[in-house]
Amino acid sequence: MKRTLFVAALTLFILFNASAQKSEIFAPAGKAIKGYDPVAFFTQSKAIKGADSLSYQWKEATWFFSSTENLNAFKKNPEKYAPQYGGYCAYGCSEDHKAPTQTDTWTVVDDKLYFNYNGKVKEMWMKDQKQRIKSADEKWPTIKNKG
Repeated sequence: MKRTLFVAALTLFILFNASAQKSEIFAPAGKAIKGYDPVAFFTQSKAIKGADSLSYQWKEATWFFSSTENLNAFKKNPEKYAPQYGGYCAYGCSEDHKAPTQTDTWTVVDDKLYFNYNGKVKEMWMKDQKQRIKSADEKWPTIKNKG
């Protein structure tokens, strides 16, 4: 009985992890940018939590906004405000893989929003940022729908 439960739990764990990062958008629990307003990074230069009442479905993820104005701006041009590489780690994408991100690692470069795995990874990404962006831009089309 214990073995059957273990095998069932292991199977569920493998299936969950295999599909966890197949999405083009990094959206834990279905929330893009962990519920933060993507437009606010540009307009207010800080991370601001979005409201449940101001949400929008785009690319199989729910995006949240702190104001109706930001919601409307995103609806009008989501590609402008959505993070690069679907919100996955910019450094990781430059290394040809997806990795989760932390909201406090955000950076706007040339009017594009980037996130990284953690502060240490962000520091490494910043050292060779232009080359890392170029590399990630080249690799993203092939890794965006992979697990």
